[in-house]
Formats: sequence, structure tokens, C-alpha cells
Amino acid sequence: MAQHLNIPPANDADRRDPAPGELELVRQLVNTIDWEDGSEELPTPAALRDWLAQRGLLAPGEPVSEADLRLALEVREALRSLLLAHNGAEADPEAIDTLNSAALAGPVLVRFGHDAAGTLAPAGSGVPAALGVLLGIVFRSMSDGSFERLKACPAHDCMWAFYDQSRNRSKQWCTMEVCGNRAKARSYRERRRSD
Repeated sequence: MAQHLNIPPANDADRRDPAPGELELVRQLVNTIDWEDGSEELPTPAALRDWLAQRGLLAPGEPVSEADLRLALEVREALRSLLLAHNGAEADPEAIDTLNSAALAGPVLVRFGHDAAGTLAPAGSGVPAALGVLLGIVFRSMSDGSFERLKACPAHDCMWAFYDQSRNRSKQWCTMEVCGNRAKARSYRERRRSD
């Protein structure tokens, strides 16, 4: 990307796998809400501005509106929908429409530096441009095959984004110890009731 991106270390590394390189920024955006305890990391425009600025996606003093916040949250949930589809859910056409609209609002362009290397750079500014950069990261990771490994946990009270580092790309749960065991126990109870 054109600007210097800052990828903070994952604060959840104890149980969830970070994504490689800049794709970690996408994983971090999706995980700005914790569905299990209901905590929202982006409750206000100021919180969104600070989150984007900390990662080098937005200037620290850049104004952020309520409409910008709504757009960012819509993009976050549309990305989560794609990650759930990587884990067997149906792709949501509305999520695709949301991402296409965001890409139009914050387009990225190919730019060449003095070293003759090409990169994607935002064509505008503000939150739409920051989201455009994140969507550019998604596109690049689709091209190199890493995006398919970014998944969302299918547990409805979790839906945490994680990077599937398993050899055969078969990891389903963010953690087997928590979400996987809950699903197995629920399945077992349902089978017992039907006997």
C-alpha cells in the first residue's frame, strides 16, 4: 500500500490465530466486536478515527462522521459474511453489494514508485479511502490464496475471525477448546433427546 501501515500485535493471540502480513488488519477490523460479551471497540466516530489512525489508515486529526462509522461497521459485517462463507455458510449477496459500494466510495489505484515497484494507493481520503485500502488488501490476499484461510467461527455467539493455519485448511472453530466443544456438547444433547 502507498502509506506506511502499522499492524499492532493481536491482543487475542492467546487463543486465536493472527493472519499473515497486512491481512491481519482485516482480521482485526472484523474482530472489533466481541459477540460473546457484546463489547464494541468502535462505538463512536472518534473510536473509529483512533482505530484507523493507530494502523496508519487515517490521519490522526481526520474528521470522522456518524455516516463514516455506519459505513465502516457495514463493511466489517460484510467481511464477516465472507469469512463465514469460507467456513461453509452461504455467501450473502447483500454483503457483496456492501463491499462493492464501499469499493466505489474508496477506490484504490495502481501507483509506481521510483524503485519501479507497483502498489495500490487510495484515490481519495477519509474513512472511505481507509476502507478502500482494506478492501485492496482483501483483493491482494484473494490473488495470493491467503484470503480463503481467513475464516469466521460459525458459533452464533462468537463469529470471531481467525486465520486457518492447518495444512488442509479444515479448521472450523476459532478454538476447539471453547467453541468446538460447545458445538459438540450441543450436538450430543440433541442426539440424546431424539433417542
